Amino acid sequence: MQQAAHAYARASEAALSPRELEAAVLIKAASRLQAISDDWEGRRPDLGEALHFNQKLWTILVTSVTDDNNPVPSDVKQSIVDLAMFTFNRTVAVLADPEATKLTALVNINREVAAGLRANPPAQSRAA
Repeated sequence: MQQAAHAYARASEAALSPRELEAAVLIKAASRLQAISDDWEGRRPDLGEALHFNQKLWTILVTSVTDDNNPVPSDVKQSIVDLAMFTFNRTVAVLADPEATKLTALVNINREVAAGLRANPPAQSRAA
């Protein structure tokens, strides 16, 4: 049964557009961090792994968006870089002095960026 669930998850990810996949992964990271925040005493041992996952995600996003071949407008690129830098700094702050309330900003950023990805399809998609 577990194999079937994993196969379904992989198949559904393959059917997602890159923007939808980015949004889904951002929501996954936000959900993990939110779950830890909601059950701080019980889930705190998961904090390092969840922060590492979120940091890897933002590293991939910022690397992708700053690629010279990426057609994203420069102001959007800069906004993503700024958000990535904030997430990296907040991650260090949480690791240095863990508090559940410090996760709120990371959760909100991931959710807002995911919502933006889902709400604003690329220009060529809108023309269809």
